[in-house]
Amino acid sequence: MATVNTAKIRVSPGSARELHFSSLDDVLAEMDRIAEAERQGRVKRLGNWTVGQVFGHLATWIDYSYDGFPPKLNPPWIIRFILKFQKNKFMKGPMPRGVKIPGIENGTFATEVVSLEDGVAHLRRSIERLKREKPTQKSVLFGEMTHQEWVTGTLRHAELHMSYLTY
Repeated sequence: MATVNTAKIRVSPGSARELHFSSLDDVLAEMDRIAEAERQGRVKRLGNWTVGQVFGHLATWIDYSYDGFPPKLNPPWIIRFILKFQKNKFMKGPMPRGVKIPGIENGTFATEVVSLEDGVAHLRRSIERLKREKPTQKSVLFGEMTHQEWVTGTLRHAELHMSYLTY
């Protein structure tokens, strides 16, 4: 399958969906709907990842906020300085499509192929943890963040990646 340039996929009928999550429970409910549609063979993937990969990616990025981020994910200070002033823009969404981290294979971390069921279980565990406890790490982009900011960032991240899965 040819690689899709996800930066060019827009929200429109027959293309990416417009999603807006207000809570982590909204993300879990949509995950369950997507997973059921995938089990029935009804999911159309507009991006490059399987449903399991999408769920695994989202879960692993939540885990990074507790367990630490990959060392290669430390942007130069000037980028961090600039992005600190754009935090509200990122929190209100939507996240930009097709962004790639320079020098990183596949443009981001946590893109390993995982089964649907493993992805579902991992994302559920990670979201339940985020509901219970504040992440312990500083954001590599925004520095210190409140628990609610971590949750909001997760909602925007899930909106982005789940929007490429239609059913």
